[in-house]
Parts: sequence; structure tokens; C-alpha cells
Amino acid sequence: MLQPRFLYLCYHQQQQQFFALDNNMQRAELETYLQTFLQVEKFRDYAPNGLQVEGRSRIARIVTGVTACQPLIDAAISWQADAVLVHHGFFWKSEPQVLVGMKQRRIKALLAHDINLFAYHLPLDAHPKVGNNIALALQLALIDAQPVSDLPQELLWRGQLSQEMSPEGLAEWITKRLGRAPLHLPASNTVIRAVAWCTGGAQDYIDQASALGVDAFISGEVSERTFHSAAEQGIHYYAAGHHATERYGIQALGEHLAQQFGLEHRFIDIDNPV
Repeated sequence: MLQPRFLYLCYHQQQQQFFALDNNMQRAELETYLQTFLQVEKFRDYAPNGLQVEGRSRIARIVTGVTACQPLIDAAISWQADAVLVHHGFFWKSEPQVLVGMKQRRIKALLAHDINLFAYHLPLDAHPKVGNNIALALQLALIDAQPVSDLPQELLWRGQLSQEMSPEGLAEWITKRLGRAPLHLPASNTVIRAVAWCTGGAQDYIDQASALGVDAFISGEVSERTFHSAAEQGIHYYAAGHHATERYGIQALGEHLAQQFGLEHRFIDIDNPV
């Protein structure tokens, strides 16, 4: 006759197995949740937001990364992920529409391993809880961080340093927190407290940032004209790296999904000096 403890252990193991098998969700359910959570319908974007490459219908493991490059896809295959979730996906408006060369190889790898690709661009930049802008503010320990308008699609944010810094001190702080030295375009003021920022390739927001009366503007990239805007308007500019300023939002989104639905999540940071 089976002993009570043996019966309990068998039952407990079956329950654990049941929960493990149930620790996943339908692809369509995940897409619907993300569309609503990120308020995708409120954005006019340069690429489709949502499911870009269809894979298996059940999702338990998600890999997140900034860009859907081949090394990220290879890492997802190695980890046997069901989905890749990125900020920079495929099918940008300025790109050729044919699937050849690099893009063909990327998509072929996803299809061959039945892996879904989800991508969210501007909706992820703007999101107030897991977006790139709020995530960068948390990484840089900025206080009173908020978008400059109440519009859901607002991309420009402003806030304060926790304490006043010199322009050189802010550059050192950004280097320490992001692991990458920014390009600093200096202005005449020697103390920085109020800052504005927008992650990625948002250097042209510098004029709007200057109109806010802040001491400095932080973004990812820089253009030739940015130098003149900073110098003539008296605002310090820090080009802290497109990738470096946008690695935190997608990671936060993956962690949110893991907590919300019990999914396995792994953020994979493919280094990019740009």
C-alpha cells in the first residue's frame, strides 16, 4: 500500500509539472496585451509595431534586446526562446522592401526555429512606466522626471539632477552609469541642474529643450548642426549613444512581462558603440 507521504510527493510533483507547463501564454494574447499596454494605436511610426515575424503559438521564453540583429537572434536560438522582443525591428519605411542579404538571413533564422519577433519603437520610447525615457531617468538617478506635455506620444522629457554638477561632472556621471563616455558639446554655463532628454536619435529636440530653459540636453546621437544649436543657444549637449540610452526600456518591458505572466525572460545586450 502506498504511504501517504509518497502520495503527497507524487501529487506535489504533478502540480509543479502542471504549473511549469502552464507557465506560458498564447502569442495572440501577448500581442493584444502589448498593443494595449504600450498604447500602440496612438502613434504614427516609421515601422510596424507589434508582431513582425510569426513563430510558434505558445510563448514561455522571451529574449529582449535593443535591435533584432543576427547575434541577438542567434542568442535567442541558443536559449531556445519562443519570442524575441526588441525596440528596433524590421521593415522601416526608408528600407528596400525585398528580403535579400542580411535581412533574409535574419528572418530565415527566425522562421527556421519557429521564433516570434515583436518590435515596439516609439510606443516604447514614450511609455511612462517601462519606456526608454523613464528608464534612462532611473539609470541616471534623475528626479522629477516627466514628459514635457500630457500627450501619450510625447517623447521629450525633463527633470533635475539629484545635485548640481559641473558640465564635466555630468559627463563623468553619464559615463559611469551607461558604461560609455558621451560626446559633450559645451555651452557657457558652468553649473547644471535642470536637464531634458530623449533617447536614441533625437538630437534635433535640442531646440525644444533649449526653449524649456534647461541647462543640458541628453540624447543618443549627434549631427553637425547640433554643435551650432548647442553653442548658440547656450545649452550643453551630451550624445550618450543610441544603443546605450535605449537598452533599459526593452529590458524593463521584458521584466514586466515576466512578472505579469510568469514568463522566462533573458535580456541580451549586444554591444554597439553607436
